[in-house]
Amino acid sequence: MVKSYLRYEQAAVFGVIVSVDSNITYDSSGKHLLAPALEKVGVWHVRQGVCTKTLIPAVPTKGHSLSVTSIASSHTSLVASGYADGSIRIWDSDKGTCETTLNGHKGAVTALRYNKLGSMLASGGKDNDIILWDVVGETGLYRLRGHRDQVTDLVFLDSGKKLVSSSKDKFLRVWDLETQHCMQTISGHHSEVWSIDTDPEERYLVTGSADPELRFYTIKHDMEDGQSISNASGTEIVNGGDPPTQNKWEILKLFGEVRRQSKDRVATVRFNKSGNLLACQVAGKTVDVFHVLDEAESKRKAKRRLHRKKEKKSAKGAPEVMENGDTNRGAGEDGNSLVVTVADVFKLLQTIRASKKICSISFCPNTPKSSLATIALSLNNNLLEFYSVESNATTKTHAVELQGHRSDVRSVTLSSDNSLLMSTSHNAVKIWNPSTGSCLRTIDSGYGLCGFIFPNSKYALVGTKGGTMEIIDIGSGTSIEVVEAHGGSVRSIAAIPNENGFVTGSADHDVKFWEYQFKQKSVQDSKQLMVSNVRTMKMNDDVLVVAVSPDAKYILVALLDCTVKVFFLDSLKLFLSLYGHKLPVLCMDISSDGDLIVTGSADKNLKIWGLDFGDCHKSIFAHADSVMGVQFVRNTHYMFSVGKDRLVKYWDADKFELLLTLEGHHADVWCLAISNRGDFIVTGSHDRSIRRWDRTEEPFFIEEEKEKRLEEMFESDLDNAFENRYAPNEEIPEEGAVALAGKKSKETITATDSIIDALDIAEVELKRLAEHEEEKSRGKVAEFQPNIVLLGLSPSDYVLRAVSNVQTNDLEQTLLALSFSDALKLLSYSKDWILHPDKVELICRVVTLLVQTHYNQLHSTPAARPVLGALTEIHPRVKECKDIIGYNLAAMEHIKQVKASKSGALFQDAKSKLQEIRAQHSKRLETKTDLREENGRKRRRKNKNSSDVHVRLFDK
Repeated sequence: MVKSYLRYEQAAVFGVIVSVDSNITYDSSGKHLLAPALEKVGVWHVRQGVCTKTLIPAVPTKGHSLSVTSIASSHTSLVASGYADGSIRIWDSDKGTCETTLNGHKGAVTALRYNKLGSMLASGGKDNDIILWDVVGETGLYRLRGHRDQVTDLVFLDSGKKLVSSSKDKFLRVWDLETQHCMQTISGHHSEVWSIDTDPEERYLVTGSADPELRFYTIKHDMEDGQSISNASGTEIVNGGDPPTQNKWEILKLFGEVRRQSKDRVATVRFNKSGNLLACQVAGKTVDVFHVLDEAESKRKAKRRLHRKKEKKSAKGAPEVMENGDTNRGAGEDGNSLVVTVADVFKLLQTIRASKKICSISFCPNTPKSSLATIALSLNNNLLEFYSVESNATTKTHAVELQGHRSDVRSVTLSSDNSLLMSTSHNAVKIWNPSTGSCLRTIDSGYGLCGFIFPNSKYALVGTKGGTMEIIDIGSGTSIEVVEAHGGSVRSIAAIPNENGFVTGSADHDVKFWEYQFKQKSVQDSKQLMVSNVRTMKMNDDVLVVAVSPDAKYILVALLDCTVKVFFLDSLKLFLSLYGHKLPVLCMDISSDGDLIVTGSADKNLKIWGLDFGDCHKSIFAHADSVMGVQFVRNTHYMFSVGKDRLVKYWDADKFELLLTLEGHHADVWCLAISNRGDFIVTGSHDRSIRRWDRTEEPFFIEEEKEKRLEEMFESDLDNAFENRYAPNEEIPEEGAVALAGKKSKETITATDSIIDALDIAEVELKRLAEHEEEKSRGKVAEFQPNIVLLGLSPSDYVLRAVSNVQTNDLEQTLLALSFSDALKLLSYSKDWILHPDKVELICRVVTLLVQTHYNQLHSTPAARPVLGALTEIHPRVKECKDIIGYNLAAMEHIKQVKASKSGALFQDAKSKLQEIRAQHSKRLETKTDLREENGRKRRRKNKNSSDVHVRLFDK
């Protein structure tokens, strides 16, 4: 009988607050912050400091490339997240559900930006392309090509009619989205442009690069009366200056440059929602916050500057020279022209300095009453910080830090009852609830390399890089004692079964044996844990790992010389010496029955040994990099191994077979721990995440898993071969080229196959129907038996069902893969489909795409003429639907107007209502003020009259 095994699957991920690959952003309400956490997006409640929701892709892609690389929020509850595989997911942050998945980019998504209405989304990627997406229709509109390197940032202009993109190719491009072409290419940067942004009024556009200055551009909109324009020298002329001749394609004009304080490259530039602040975050520890003056303030500042300059010149007696090089001939005195420079508009306000390197920033859309703005920072040590920006200082309000380690998780240890999990890192020990992933305790410590929780689960032991052992009271969350145990780093701790003792191995060549007991120091004190060294064994080299057999008969010591020594525990005499690894053994374990030893090494191999004679049963090439951890499942010969190749692998040590490969970590996996019952395992990684993998009830077989792995390898090789090796190299796109938004994928090919199958089945069914009608005309009446595959639908409805099942985003690429003959068959069904009123939009898309794609063949093929003639029947039906929608819209507008005429009713414009309330309030205040003044005048007149009477009486 073929042996079956139970599958392990990822059940929980915790310990990651924010990852470094993506930006952070506030949602539209300003109450929540969206932070990337490897493959998921965490929604953090800012005030409470808790993660309220987690946006996780329902069907993760194979491999560990699915990490979030970009996030954008709209003014509604919709949030877009871009991933390393080029996909984009649209989420409803209120519900926490994924609305749609958009596939178009061939590389990681590096930039996302919504337009003001939130109806359109622009995305840029490492494939140098920009794609415009219709968020409502959940489909790609078109692809803009022209950049020669990764797109770094995007911003919409002119109510979403234009788009500005920046790239690592040092250029800015301005795109007209109505005509879908590049209007303007801006050079001048000496290094990669990393970020761009505009103020809410779209007066200025700022760019940040590795250059020592920020560049500012004025934005030209459609010309209107009184609109400010840019002159040739990059300054803004107001107050009726003479405008030079304008190039209609010149949307952005250089306004000026502001010197930066930091030498690091700019990572992000962002205006706040009100537009009075600009933050410039560099790839270091600082954020420069600039105050943006409005038009009136900048004019006053320019006037003061000119006045000071004039006074200096008059004091020297020299003729005044303006900044553009012309001699001032009295224009400044007359006030006819005033030159506003970039220094008059942007003034450095504050510099925020963080403790670690800053990865991303985001302004809160809500302006607090007590300060100018609130800004959130994500740091590269898994930390979120929030700062309040004031006119004279910046203060750190709070931080989110307890829910994760600041650096790698170096060891994980489970308690004997599996209710507690201890993890160590370079400066802290954390106690977790492994079932919920909540952090229970955080204790400051040294650099913890290994750990051990005592059987009563009240105390824990941590071996540090400094050679000390820290005894931790789990209940109080404190370090109660630090024992100077070794002269080098404590690499390994192993408990001695059925005894109150443990063994430690260190880089100082010592293996030490310890006993622990609970003693009461005084009558008043409670019992405390006391440890004492009872024996020491000197080795010839650094000790990397120690392990004790389950029967407490042997102790195994792995040394830096690539060998494993087996000693008798009681006499400490050498029993066996296991050699065969080419590099040092980094981990090992003994099975519960004491028969097998497994060792994992930096040479990427696992070796399985017999403890009876020390013979090597099998050497397995296990991982693509060093094996960092290996452990047997209790009471079995199954084992798990982890490595620097980011993988967790499940093995059968009797059959020497790989059972499962568990993918999920985004960096080196350092450690693992298995529960006593083997129902779950926990792994810790360099990506700061702790993952729990649960055993499910789903059985699997070795042969099936082997076939799956071979299929995946074959498919990946095919993809690489067709996409890279044999496909013709893509030519560099011409300036402002436009292409289709979607991309060919396995899903689109599968959808094309399903449509072709549906067409074939429908064609066979139509032939059967025709034959039945012919027999009926001859008088041979027999009941027609429809094909059960059609699910009771007519042939045309069955084909329509297959087309409707295609994802909206994949429809374009699916139809492009159809041959001309299949496309012709599909078009022939359109006259029947148009009777479905709910499918009119889909049918119009299908017909338009097929006619555009096969226009020349349709034009030159006589057999296609009847099909093209039948398409004319679609137009009246579409017009009818359009009229119905227009009629309903007009009716809704009328209802809105009727409702709006009634005070306080639904649909009333909240903004106008608010303005009315404010006007009424200000009138009341004015009335009260007038009454107060009138009462004051009356009181003063009365007091004056009474004082006059007193004076007259005194005179008498």
